[in-house]
Amino acid sequence: MVRSFRPALLCAATFLAPLAASAGEITVFEDAGFRGRPVTLRSDTGDLSRMGFNDKTSSIIVRSGAWEVCKDANYRGNCRVLQPGRYDSMPGMNDAVSSVREVSRPGHGGGHRPDMNGAVLMFPDAGMRGRPVRLDREVRDLSRYGFNDRAESIVVNYGRWEFCVDANFRGRCVVMGPGGYGRLHGGLDRRISSLRRVR
Repeated sequence: MVRSFRPALLCAATFLAPLAASAGEITVFEDAGFRGRPVTLRSDTGDLSRMGFNDKTSSIIVRSGAWEVCKDANYRGNCRVLQPGRYDSMPGMNDAVSSVREVSRPGHGGGHRPDMNGAVLMFPDAGMRGRPVRLDREVRDLSRYGFNDRAESIVVNYGRWEFCVDANFRGRCVVMGPGGYGRLHGGLDRRISSLRRVR
């Protein structure tokens, strides 16, 4: 369950006035390293096959907003959230993305889309749903936050973090870097009790 994406650049997203251009922006590329045919999206796309781009994405640039990319159409299957940055390869999801949607917009307060501030956001439901706990420092026991053994999905905005199934960083631990983890695997689902930044 080690971090699958390696953004080369993390930058602040800007929120534009509420015009047609106010949405976030993501560009998907057919080949790794931002090569091949690009497709730029500024709105949710539930089925990339309509653009002739189903299962063809090998690298991504997120210019603004946070975007959820999913292996199946209509935002199903394995999904991950990408923050603004450059993702020059897609390990685990190469040539497998079928749908894309914006899940947060800085300054946008409506709808189901969560505020993505904080180093780590832990959600009680898969797909970054439910009310998250936002953390910026190590936590030896998540029961202090009423969130022990509750996380089903996670967003890491910056840094590399170690998540452990027991308090005080014991038991099985997994390190995750920046990105979205829409469904926890590797024995972490509803089992995380402590976390700390490792670098």
